[in-house]
Amino acid sequence: MMVGSSAWTTAGLWLAVVGSGIYHGVNPGMGWPLAVSAGLMSNRRDALLRSLGLLAVGHFLAMGGVLLPFAVMTALVIWQCQIRVAAGLLVAAVGIYLLINRRHPRFLVRIRPPQLLLWSFAVATAHGAGLMLVPIYLGICRGDELDAGHVASAALIGGNALIAIAVSMVHATAMIVSGGLVALAVYVWLGPRFISRSWFNLDIVWALSLVAVGLIGIITALLTTSA
Repeated sequence: MMVGSSAWTTAGLWLAVVGSGIYHGVNPGMGWPLAVSAGLMSNRRDALLRSLGLLAVGHFLAMGGVLLPFAVMTALVIWQCQIRVAAGLLVAAVGIYLLINRRHPRFLVRIRPPQLLLWSFAVATAHGAGLMLVPIYLGICRGDELDAGHVASAALIGGNALIAIAVSMVHATAMIVSGGLVALAVYVWLGPRFISRSWFNLDIVWALSLVAVGLIGIITALLTTSA
């Protein structure tokens, strides 16, 4: 019964990775309008697809850059609960900060539009997109369920690093597929007027979701430990 419950929990966490990727993808702030712009300016669909590829790589690097350090920390199995609670507090704090400070970081303005890979990496990092995955990633690892006396730290780090990369890849794929579908729909059928007429600002929703994910991460960490 416990094995089945654990499997369902893991499946739910992976669905959360995909769901957050879709959420990031449809958010215009993650860059799909730039891909549409590139396609329209060159009047070539391959320019749009190339731009989407650069956005995906930048997003993936931002996710991995945040998750990989936690792969090293999760080797400290005895501190699993503290690490997960600290990660949840960090994510929630970033969400609260974004609720208070609505201005976008100024350094993003200095990145030229053609530098899509760098732009995607910087935007995802600045807005805490990678941090949103941290509590989910730590829940998938669940190092506190492992027998620390029989697991070598190097093996644990390596395994968790692979999970971090997998989470980053799955999330970035979901992000670029959902954002790419919106971008293609605008490019082929809806036209650029759709962007100006239906632009939606998800800044508040984004910040609130960070707070929610952080709090959920803290609660699940405490419940897992008490159980």
